[in-house]
Amino acid sequence: KAARCQVRRLRGFYAHLTVYLAVNAGLLVINLFSSPARLWVVWPLAGWGIAILIHGASVFLGGRLLGREWEARKIREIMGKR
Repeated sequence: KAARCQVRRLRGFYAHLTVYLAVNAGLLVINLFSSPARLWVVWPLAGWGIAILIHGASVFLGGRLLGREWEARKIREIMGKR
């Protein structure tokens, strides 16, 4: 069950990354043809790029940072204090 959940999270991230690359490639082409002197495409690239980084961190690091192991450790820590 946990492996299936992780695979779904990975698939979601890869879909998000694919859409990001496709849309921003299109925006870059539009930008270069419409106003090549002003690169406005960096703003959607940066904003959406931050979202991609956060999504990737939650998928690839989420289990390590705040996953089940962290939760079990915190429970043991709190129970030990009482």
